[in-house]
Amino acid sequence: MLITFQSKAAPDVTMLKDLAGYLLGLVGKRLDVRGVITREQLPGAIERLEAAIVDDKNTEEGSAPLHHTTHANAYEHRAGLSQRAYPFLDMLRQARDQEADVIWGL
Repeated sequence: MLITFQSKAAPDVTMLKDLAGYLLGLVGKRLDVRGVITREQLPGAIERLEAAIVDDKNTEEGSAPLHHTTHANAYEHRAGLSQRAYPFLDMLRQARDQEADVIWGL
């Protein structure tokens, strides 16, 4: 199932339900039938999501040697949180800058 986030400040962001639920959990929200991140909540939500991205990058860098393969000296690469969260984080930042809410619905 797809979830679409909307704001007057940014283009819509659509993602899979599992990722949407995970990202909302990181910013202190739950994936309900409808929801909102108010303009007052945006600075804290952005801060929490940015901190989670930094933690994920640190974890990924620390475990990179563990994923090293001897075949062709290649590294297994997974899409990190920063890549998956960027469109949502960008929307939150634009909404904060324009003092707009972010809403979603199933």
